[in-house]
Amino acid sequence: MGKTYDAIDDKLAAFIGNQKMFFVATAPLSGDGHVNVSPKGYNSFRIVSPRRVAYADLGGSGIETVAHVRENGRVTIMFCAFEGPAMILRLYGKARVMQFDEPGFDVELAHFPGFERARNIVFIDVERVADSCGWGVPFYEFKSERDQLKRAIDHRTRDEWAERRYTSNAESIDGLPGLMRP
Repeated sequence: MGKTYDAIDDKLAAFIGNQKMFFVATAPLSGDGHVNVSPKGYNSFRIVSPRRVAYADLGGSGIETVAHVRENGRVTIMFCAFEGPAMILRLYGKARVMQFDEPGFDVELAHFPGFERARNIVFIDVERVADSCGWGVPFYEFKSERDQLKRAIDHRTRDEWAERRYTSNAESIDGLPGLMRP
């Protein structure tokens, strides 16, 4: 049987710290819009406080999470135990996005060592913390991170990378605003 928590305690923080990936779920307000679930890795997640978390959004093919967060702020983060005792942990909350060209972004990105570039940082004020059994989640052995995303970022100059972000991430598949030029 699942349990809810008032906040992220030390035991849950340790569980989160041991996970190699997590999933981000968002949805637009429109019932006709697309629900989005994005897998994340690269040790890009941080616990800021017992009721606040953040992750470095390194980029990808779409901008759904950012567009949904800007529209309504609703987000769920899910961690699954792929090794060790079975468990699923969900963090429900309200998010805000800090885009790479905003003042203070570099100061915030410094909390994510090893990442010189990120498209955004997503900050989440956690409103609900809940676990569930996770008995249906299979065991998987972590082999390594894929390097394609970092290579795609690193081979461009900062200006080329920024321009690509603005053009390819301007709007979501539902037409919601994504990245915005200053």
